[in-house]
Amino acid sequence: MKPIYLLIFMSSILLAGCTNPSSPAGHEGYVTEHPRFWGKGGFAGILKGPESYGNSIKNLSVENVDFRPKTYSESFKILSSDELNITLRWQTIIKIQPNTIKDVVENYAGNNFYVRFIKEPLRSMVRKHVQNLASREVKQKRNEISADVIKELNAYLEDTPFVVISGVVGNIDYPLIVTEAVEKKLAAQQLLDEKQTQIEIARKDAEIRIEEAKGIAKAQEIINSTLTANYLQHEAINAQLKMADSPNHTTVYIPSGPNGIPLISPLKR
Repeated sequence: MKPIYLLIFMSSILLAGCTNPSSPAGHEGYVTEHPRFWGKGGFAGILKGPESYGNSIKNLSVENVDFRPKTYSESFKILSSDELNITLRWQTIIKIQPNTIKDVVENYAGNNFYVRFIKEPLRSMVRKHVQNLASREVKQKRNEISADVIKELNAYLEDTPFVVISGVVGNIDYPLIVTEAVEKKLAAQQLLDEKQTQIEIARKDAEIRIEEAKGIAKAQEIINSTLTANYLQHEAINAQLKMADSPNHTTVYIPSGPNGIPLISPLKR
């Protein structure tokens, strides 16, 4: 084989055996060397994405771990202190402290850190802070539950690369029988409120009628106090004058009564 072809052949073999591990943005990578035929191998370096290790004739691999905040959700079915099964969701946002990839991979299972190290302890914490409450208290104290669980989780993760950003109690669902009972209670309360409103309206209407009656009685009292004999005589004379000016009928005035107020009677033809 000619030297030029031998060189190309050897270069092809070397290039085919080269590795170039890389890490994407937001990740840190733990690079491991795997011996081809001899040697010790093991940890070879760290990558901070976006970064590439570069071509190497060594047999290298990389485990990339996402260091950006991530939400982890857990579903629960917990028996409350009044023996009702409550279904709820818990959501935690956790991030990994930067520059800790070596510790995360070697001591906390790398990408499986949540399942291997956090998941079950966290579930135990949520159960503990919920199962001691009555079912009706769970929704009322959801903020207190969240605060207590986060406090306990932070203490658990104090000397680790992991940071709790937030944790909240999500959807809370009660058994169907409880939901139906609550709906019936709300419907009954709504009906009661409606009846109470009607009572208030009737009471106000009665008050209006009473005030109207008081007004009428007061008006009558005022009128009665002003209907003197002279005033009635004056009104009668005015009425006679108006009737005298009417061309449509003939009226005879007969003086009568102690005050001279006439009895008025139309003349029939």
